[in-house]
Amino acid sequence: MENFKIGIIREGKVPADFRVPLTPEQCQRIQSEYPQVEIIVQPSPIRSFSDNQYTDKGILVQEDLTACDLIMGVKEVPVTALIPNKRFMFFSHTIKKQSYNKKLLQEILVKKIQLIDYEVLKNKVGKRLIGFGRYAGIVGCYNGFRAFGMKNNLYTIKKASECHDRKELEEELKKVVLPANTKVVATGFGRVGFGAREILHLLPIMEVAPNEFLTQSFNQAVFTHLEVGDYYERNDRKAFDKKDFYTNPSDYKSILSTYTDQSDMYVACHFWSNKSPNLLTKEDLEKENLRLKVVADISCDIAGPIASTLRPSTIADPIYGYNPKTGEETNFQKDGVVAVMAVDNLPCELPKDASEDFGNDFIQFILPTFFNGDPDNIIGRGSETTLEGELTEGFAYLQEYVND
Repeated sequence: MENFKIGIIREGKVPADFRVPLTPEQCQRIQSEYPQVEIIVQPSPIRSFSDNQYTDKGILVQEDLTACDLIMGVKEVPVTALIPNKRFMFFSHTIKKQSYNKKLLQEILVKKIQLIDYEVLKNKVGKRLIGFGRYAGIVGCYNGFRAFGMKNNLYTIKKASECHDRKELEEELKKVVLPANTKVVATGFGRVGFGAREILHLLPIMEVAPNEFLTQSFNQAVFTHLEVGDYYERNDRKAFDKKDFYTNPSDYKSILSTYTDQSDMYVACHFWSNKSPNLLTKEDLEKENLRLKVVADISCDIAGPIASTLRPSTIADPIYGYNPKTGEETNFQKDGVVAVMAVDNLPCELPKDASEDFGNDFIQFILPTFFNGDPDNIIGRGSETTLEGELTEGFAYLQEYVND
């Protein structure tokens, strides 16, 4: 392919998002490694990398993106910024029939735009190739320990959003001092979970196996990281079968409270389907002498698997309290109240680092598909719509959603 132009559109969603799909250095690298590629960046007063940082790397900054073959953003592109007959790549948040983005998908079809959604770009075995999950885990776990310090009057560390970059965030972690009897449980082994582990490994806390966590005493702070088979069991008590669990989730029940009953903090990084049993119910949390003090719900499913997650919190005000006796929100620093961290846009707190991580994945896994014939049909399977103004076969289930 010759003379392939990539446009980076400025983020227009409110509240503002400071991330970018490609950093200035990454744009320069792409233009060096792919001489046929030219990158055009739309001016923006808010992104974490200034216009001058792009121009300093030899990247063209201009308003007009109409000559571009592919236009990239991060969050949903405003309807007014959509250019007909183009390929756009961004997180559309439409694949679950989200009502607030129905108009966006309708306009994409009317304007005959090929929408390539990062969320569904997967390899041939169905593994996601790109996303911000790692930094959601990093920031969310950091926020959880910040909440733990505040809840228990142990230490004070900056908000992640107040740190210049990850290096400063890691310096803040040196202030964390955990009592010897501290116990933390985490769920989820995807990108988010492994991001959280990066923070745990920087803290004065030792990892132990799930059975050790439940049966042994320790003279230092410990955490355990649970696989799905550790916190769900079959209703008939037969051996856990992971494949069967995902096929027949109603045949299973959560036993997570076995762990949270012995925990001071729960770090939730799991993927949860609304067909799966809830993980931590109101009844689990209203037990007498509840030990759990902090829930860092990085997954942030509202009115879903974790009863204490009543709503998303915000970067500006990231912690609220859950009263286990009433099921209502209250001041998180009150006795008997669980502190809940449920920020739903965590990577925005470290926009430069998160953008660099995202862009590296794009360069490694996605960019080559535009020039090598895409043998695994990554772009085809990751496209919700076509340039003919139709839903693709894999997303035909959205037809009723867009017709409504």
